Amino acid sequence: MSDKTNAVAKAGGLAGVVVGNTSVCTVGKGGHGLHYRGYAVEELAEHACFEEVAYLLLNGELPNTDQLTDYRARIKARREVPGALKDILEQLPADSHPMDVMRTACSALGCIEPETAQNNQEKITDRLLGIFPSVLLYWHHFHTSGERIDTNTPEDSIAGHFLHLLHGKPASELQERACDASLTLYAEHGFNASTFASRVAVATLADFYSGITAAIGTLSGPLHGGANEQAMELIQRFNDPDDAEAGILKALDAKEKIMGFGHRVYKVCDPRSDVIKSWSKKLADSLGDDRLYRISERIEAVMMREKKLFPNLDFFSASAYHQMGIPTGMFTPIFVFSRTAGWAAHIVEQRADNKLIRPSAQYIGPEPRALTPIGQR
Repeated sequence: MSDKTNAVAKAGGLAGVVVGNTSVCTVGKGGHGLHYRGYAVEELAEHACFEEVAYLLLNGELPNTDQLTDYRARIKARREVPGALKDILEQLPADSHPMDVMRTACSALGCIEPETAQNNQEKITDRLLGIFPSVLLYWHHFHTSGERIDTNTPEDSIAGHFLHLLHGKPASELQERACDASLTLYAEHGFNASTFASRVAVATLADFYSGITAAIGTLSGPLHGGANEQAMELIQRFNDPDDAEAGILKALDAKEKIMGFGHRVYKVCDPRSDVIKSWSKKLADSLGDDRLYRISERIEAVMMREKKLFPNLDFFSASAYHQMGIPTGMFTPIFVFSRTAGWAAHIVEQRADNKLIRPSAQYIGPEPRALTPIGQR
């Protein structure tokens, strides 16, 4: 085995292996930093709405005012759930995980509105960005109250649309802005597991929906998108910051993994964490109840002191989403609403210069051997 092959085999999970080129974003250069098409994610979260960011990822440049207005109108016009998909959503079990609902809905939509020369990848991207919040909340309300909701809302933003459908009324400006910023922070992250899955799928010349469905399935795992749900479950264990510190120390002594800390790529910090942390604090202040925020902050301090681990985006996203009144099971679907823009950008990029993705594996099984007939074993 060559030194290079041996290094790859020891690393596992393709760690450190370059598998392709991309112009969509850079992740973790120098141990930190995240840029979408050259723009720092912190600046985008502060100064741009999510639809601007989605347009940037898909088109390579930020939109002007007219382009943004047109783009938002296109997405807004694609929010309605078709009758055939409503029927499917109503048949899904009420106790399905919301991520399973998202995966199933995407696959079903691929049959109802298949990719064609007319219904091309650009139109499908707009459709998915528009319909995903509608799908989730149609299923949710039908199975919790029996209501077949109207999925059209007046809000121009995906964040406002989602929160309105969830709560049955317009969100506050603070909640809508916080949710919108979180969508920007989750929108893209290089060749992560779900994005790579989408590129592998479409590299076989599978259709656009197959790529997104593969990505959603991959994102559902707790080592990827599901981490924010587990972070919320952790935070809710504790009554106050002192209780949290004692509990985390006990968990560390027991060698338990604390979800929401550290990152495969970032070595210094996750540049998205401070942004979502600031929104979590603003939301706590607006509610007049900062208990969850203070617990989260203490856990952050203990993890840095004891393990030198920083929080990643998922950790403070948990308390931020909870303070918006979002059920924990919907945390990862929000990730889908956002990352669809990044997935779509990568699918378009993969298709533009496609080559079948077919890595090799280092075989560690038995050497060739003769088969003994069953009667002689």
